[in-house]
Amino acid sequence: MSLPSVLLHDHLDGGVRASSALELADSFGYQGLPFDNEQELASWFDQSESGSLETYLEAFEQTIAVMQHREALQRVAYEAVIDLAADGVVYAEIRFCPDLHTRAGLSARQVIEHVAAGLSTGESETGMKLGLIVDALRQFDTSMRMARLAASSRDLGVVGFDLAGPEAGYPPTDHLAAFRHARESGLRLTIHAGEAAGAKGVSYIAAAMDVCGAERLGHGHEVINDCVVEDGQIVKLGPVARRVRDRQIALEMSTSSGLATTRMEPETYPLGALYRAGFNVTLNTDNRLMSNTAMSAEFDLARKYHGFDIDDLALTTRRSLEAAFCDHETKVELWEGTIAPSYIAEGAKVRETWI
Repeated sequence: MSLPSVLLHDHLDGGVRASSALELADSFGYQGLPFDNEQELASWFDQSESGSLETYLEAFEQTIAVMQHREALQRVAYEAVIDLAADGVVYAEIRFCPDLHTRAGLSARQVIEHVAAGLSTGESETGMKLGLIVDALRQFDTSMRMARLAASSRDLGVVGFDLAGPEAGYPPTDHLAAFRHARESGLRLTIHAGEAAGAKGVSYIAAAMDVCGAERLGHGHEVINDCVVEDGQIVKLGPVARRVRDRQIALEMSTSSGLATTRMEPETYPLGALYRAGFNVTLNTDNRLMSNTAMSAEFDLARKYHGFDIDDLALTTRRSLEAAFCDHETKVELWEGTIAPSYIAEGAKVRETWI
């Protein structure tokens, strides 16, 4: 299903076209790709059966390797916009860690400049609205530098700051100073939490939300471990889950990605249970290449396995737009000019006006 959608969680280096990876490797003399055939390479990049976040993340070394030059960064960013717009996305926040793209001599600021240029070209051609989120990586001690870089790059379209990378053993509170700097600089804050922390997932969610000030949680599906579930329905909330729900903290959920890193079956992924229990669930792609997905595919999974109908998709899309880090005027324009009319035409019962 291709309806207008709002995408809050999409990694730039997780959405490279396999064909572009091959061409960029050839252009810049990179010889590390495991295959020189597009179909075989795309299949290799598909991490749907990885079974853990750590294994899933290994494929990123190859996309990052071909994204080290101005032309590559602009091209990948531009193609991301073209591909998302073709799939019905009307607003997207693209995230990445600039430090990972400085191996060929670019500064981190230059990396953002080139990505922003590619996004701008795509925005001009498609009419899509975009925001940039700068990622720090939790396994490194560079988060304050990334927070400062993000704050000083607001003129390039940076709207938020995030913490990503392998979660287990790396609590968000290790980077508290960076989060404080980002917030004090006027940036919005989202943190990967409760994605793959195992027994620590619920405590990491609490720390991200209560201590670090996260407005949204990247993935957050491990909040289900603070719930009592019977016959697929949440019947009781623990204290952390209750705060997440009552505060309506947006969960940036991606079914395809979650299935890849947890080995759950599609119907047992907690998207539907959390949604029905009143959590602020949003639908996202995370990494379109590694999860072999798109927003339309995430919508289809929600319908097929979690009982979402057109009204549920419309509500989820509105909640995504409410949680977006763009300005009020953009939200009004997108909702009243594009999103609401499209859903109403499909029979959804939604409010035509934003307010």
